[in-house]
Amino acid sequence: MAQPAADPGTATTPGGPADEEQLPSLAEQMADQLGGWRGLVESSIPVVVFVLANIVGELRPAVIASVVVALLIAGLRLAQRRPVRHALNGLFGIAIGAAIAWRTGDERDFYLPGILYGIGYGVALLLSAVIRQPLVGWIWSVLVAGGKSEWRQDPRLVRTFTGLTVLWGVVWLAKVGVQAGLYLAHQDTALGVARLVLGYPPYVLLLLITVWTVRRVTRDPEPLQTA
Repeated sequence: MAQPAADPGTATTPGGPADEEQLPSLAEQMADQLGGWRGLVESSIPVVVFVLANIVGELRPAVIASVVVALLIAGLRLAQRRPVRHALNGLFGIAIGAAIAWRTGDERDFYLPGILYGIGYGVALLLSAVIRQPLVGWIWSVLVAGGKSEWRQDPRLVRTFTGLTVLWGVVWLAKVGVQAGLYLAHQDTALGVARLVLGYPPYVLLLLITVWTVRRVTRDPEPLQTA
């Protein structure tokens, strides 16, 4: 694999910065994980359609409308030969929720898979931090570092990823706790609104904090220990 060209004035000694594989920029990492602004919008449209259609109409037309919109978005991406990972993930989640709501006849069950997934994900994050195998670190290895896990040999990065994993777990359980409370209280419309408001905004913020923190730790040298 070709190595990235060195910046003017950058040292090219063996083991120096020019020999290291540079991390993608903050914008590139954000765009890849979120599918860009288009990915954000497209993944939210089916939920918006369900919420609005369910307010003005009945459950089953709302379910049909949300699934049809999700299928159209996925088909459009395929026709344009664009990445469909985010569209398929959204379609899968919509389809499961729609199937449960259709079967039970209860509109709030549309959101049940997302609530259960959120609880499981939050618990898994906190448990991974407890056993010193922070899940955020391993996800970083797969999605950003090309499968490399050298961070396991760096105590600063282990501490960083452990703290970030705890942050993700706490935020995830907090937002899913709000949705679970609305679900149990049968606040169907409020639950739909909460699904939208507590969906991508906290995720984007956490991702920004994670990328900024890891890049800062890897950029700044560890301070020398004084006697």
